[in-house]
Amino acid sequence: MNKNLSALSTIAQKKERRIVGLMSGTSLDGLDVALCRISGSGNSTRVAVEQFKTVDYDDDIKTEIRKVFAKRTIDFQHLVLLNAWIGSLHAQMILDCLAAWRIEPSNIDLIASHGQTVMHAPQSIHKQAKFSNATLQIGDGDHIAVKTGIITLSDFRQKHVAAGGEGAPLAVYGDYFVFGKKGERRIMLNMGGIANFTYLPSDLDPRKVFVTDTGPGNTLLDAFARHFEPMQSFDRDAAMATRGQVNPALLAALKSHEFFAAPVPKTTGPELFNGDYVRAAQAASHTAHIAADDLMATLTRFSAETIAEAIRDAVANTDETLADFHVYLSGGGMHNPLLVRWLRELLPCSFANTDVLGIAGDSKEAVLFAMLANECIAGGEADFGARRGIPSVTMGKISLPW
Repeated sequence: MNKNLSALSTIAQKKERRIVGLMSGTSLDGLDVALCRISGSGNSTRVAVEQFKTVDYDDDIKTEIRKVFAKRTIDFQHLVLLNAWIGSLHAQMILDCLAAWRIEPSNIDLIASHGQTVMHAPQSIHKQAKFSNATLQIGDGDHIAVKTGIITLSDFRQKHVAAGGEGAPLAVYGDYFVFGKKGERRIMLNMGGIANFTYLPSDLDPRKVFVTDTGPGNTLLDAFARHFEPMQSFDRDAAMATRGQVNPALLAALKSHEFFAAPVPKTTGPELFNGDYVRAAQAASHTAHIAADDLMATLTRFSAETIAEAIRDAVANTDETLADFHVYLSGGGMHNPLLVRWLRELLPCSFANTDVLGIAGDSKEAVLFAMLANECIAGGEADFGARRGIPSVTMGKISLPW
């Protein structure tokens, strides 16, 4: 037997696995690296985060990714070069983290790499009957496996698409296995570039669980913060938005897209919600010349209202009461005080960060991909029912070292 396949069999049978989970989202701020100890699988999964670090992307990395990110017309050679380059960069970032933590790569069982999303194209966005849902993440897993010497799982979203899903959001699987609690109604709200939430009913019936994108989280806020203040990558402490006033006409135009009326589950991305989308809404509402602070306030309110309305609609279709739900926050948006304040005003729920559940909100997505790798290697089948958007599949392609 190939020595790596033998090693994989041994890893699958271990009582506990050390898995490095990686996440780089649409905000392009850096690579989240979470070293996890995971035992069990499915509903018996137990996770402890040993170490966590966000390795910032420098300006050169961001510039190279933005040449292809969410663009329909690109230099195809550059995309091909980036696929290997990002994989090698991520591998080096992992090795640097392990060195800083004084952990030998030989003591790591698996790497779970989400990759860098460069295009998310569900049929609801591309609208071409000939083609189904599609998504693309770069940062080749073979480059990570060879450079680190660690078996690597990557490209998780493709199996989801192949099984009839849209490739996102994938948080539902980890959220259900780790954060579900009998007798407590929970909304696991992640506010990254795009916001999404997982609905966890109090009876933990997996056939009732679902996950959906709600629309923009931070993607528009970050883009326009960079536009107005090139030296900053986001609206720190919502300083600009807090100084501004929400423009009702622009807010209505921003919320008029058919995406918001579409049934859940649904996915989207910066391919739709980008600078052109905002400028079109400004043109339609005759607000092209509003002050920068007012635009930032309106965009923040746009994220808050569309998140709150999506949660309200989801709960309205059940026999549960919104006021009884606990909302647990993760992602960069949980650090935006104005966004969180407005969510608290719009939703009669209790709010806390996922930190209180033992997994820091900043690390949650990287941890969830470590859990997906654990399911692929050591898990079984989880039956979420025959529903659109949540196929009952295990995900991840396996790359072996030398």
